[in-house]
Amino acid sequence: MRKTGDTNILTLAFVSTDGSMDKQDIADYVASNIQDPLSRVNGVGDIDAYGSQYSMRIWLDPAKLNSYQMTTKDVTDAISSQNAQIAVGQLGGTPSVDKQALNATINSQSLLQTPEQFRNITLRVNQDGSEVTLGDVATVEMGAEKYDYLSRYNRQPASGLGIKLASGANEMATAERVINRLNELAQFFPHGLEYKVAYETTSFVKASITDVVKTLLEAILLVFLVMYLFLQNFRATLIPTIAVPVVLMGTFAVLYACGYSINTLTMFAMVLAISLLVDDAIVVVENVERIMSEEACRHARRPVNRWDKFRARW
Repeated sequence: MRKTGDTNILTLAFVSTDGSMDKQDIADYVASNIQDPLSRVNGVGDIDAYGSQYSMRIWLDPAKLNSYQMTTKDVTDAISSQNAQIAVGQLGGTPSVDKQALNATINSQSLLQTPEQFRNITLRVNQDGSEVTLGDVATVEMGAEKYDYLSRYNRQPASGLGIKLASGANEMATAERVINRLNELAQFFPHGLEYKVAYETTSFVKASITDVVKTLLEAILLVFLVMYLFLQNFRATLIPTIAVPVVLMGTFAVLYACGYSINTLTMFAMVLAISLLVDDAIVVVENVERIMSEEACRHARRPVNRWDKFRARW
């Protein structure tokens, strides 16, 4: 059981730029040589394949089946029984000589590979000794596994892979590892085959991070200018200006301690939090400055004894 995200963090397209490979060739190569290595990359939860690789296609002729008084079940039963991996025995099994160190099961290479081998599958043996083969009632050929898929990239036949993120994995780090692994595999691609990044979600995360940094710098500058313009006090201006980055550092520390990653949602929350923090800082500092000014005027209008000074300290 796997825990993965619902959407792709990367959608990869594989295209033959020189036209030497059709869509079945590309899909078959991707499924055999690329999909499994990418699925083992740290952070990858699942991979969806877009395309149809090669498969043995058997097109039955209903009229010929009826003439031989056979059904589709007779055909499927014959194919299942004659196209199977069979264990022919054991090497070093019981009874064996003493101190036999090796014990291995031997399987015969009995799976059919070519259309001609499938055409020779025996469906029935008649009483006169004649045989009814699969080639007598069907057309057998190599074709696509699925015909309801049409995959193109820039109007060229293509195959694709959709990379899903594992639960709890870092999106940007996983996407970077996938691209690095793909660059290693690209060294062994057939001539003319290239990969393209058709879609990626990490660009939105990067844009969110850029937006947060921009908002942070604008907030610090605005706080400094507004506070200094209206209060004319450098010390009072410096306090809320420093408070903004200090509070954000504490926020990142809490996120790290709780195991949360930086994503689009947390970046959006940062933008809102910076706005609220700036408003609160300006209001609080202005209010404190006003109260201090009023208290200073009040103390100036009456003498202050030593007891008042003592209470003011504590």
